[in-house]
Amino acid sequence: MIPYFQLTTIPFGPVQIQVWGLMVAIGILVGGWVAAGMAEKRGLSKKTFWDLATWVIVGAFVGARLVHMIYEPGLYINDPIEFVRIWHGGFSVMGGFLGAVIVGVGYLRKKKLDVHAYADVAVFGLPLGLFIGRIGCFLIHDHPGTLTDFVGGVQYQGGARHDHGLYLSINGLILFLIFLALTRRGVKQGTYIIVFLVWYGAMRFFLDFLRATDGAIVDSRYLNLTPAQYFSIVMVLSGGYLWWRRKNA
Repeated sequence: MIPYFQLTTIPFGPVQIQVWGLMVAIGILVGGWVAAGMAEKRGLSKKTFWDLATWVIVGAFVGARLVHMIYEPGLYINDPIEFVRIWHGGFSVMGGFLGAVIVGVGYLRKKKLDVHAYADVAVFGLPLGLFIGRIGCFLIHDHPGTLTDFVGGVQYQGGARHDHGLYLSINGLILFLIFLALTRRGVKQGTYIIVFLVWYGAMRFFLDFLRATDGAIVDSRYLNLTPAQYFSIVMVLSGGYLWWRRKNA
């Protein structure tokens, strides 16, 4: 079992640095740097990629906040101003994906750039960014899971539990290693998108069954599934469709 420990802030003089925000920022920068390298390797403009990344990051944060309202509708209905209190936390990674896609595709089409080419290299760095960012979730323990005797469980007060942040971080690392293996094989454009949609969607769907159904931090469920699980189904189906379309092109 993993001993329980929590690291929410790091004192830096008079400033308290939020650990979750710091890890997300590092994840964005490292993931973006790796993706920019892939863009250059494929003959795409690094400057254009970073321009795209700037807009995508903005879209991701807005989407993440908007979709989080589905998780805690009562919170925002009772206090609409809570939407702008981002320092309280409350972001959905699935909403981030959705916001990033909408803004990113819109930007690329407006600039008349190759959507699939730039999207594929952007996705290449995404799992690494998720691996790093989710370490922040693990350190603050904002996603406790169900009770367990699994060796990878965390010793929360009241019993060992699965830790969703830890599992999603490991999942991001595994997926990035898969991407590296695919890169060595010289895969076709669009492969990273397809693999990400199917792998991440499937893993997130099953991992969400391990999220806590008791305690203070419990996600809303609709017909016994979390909002993320519905997004996961769409991701897997979208990845399957893209694979089928490419196979039959």
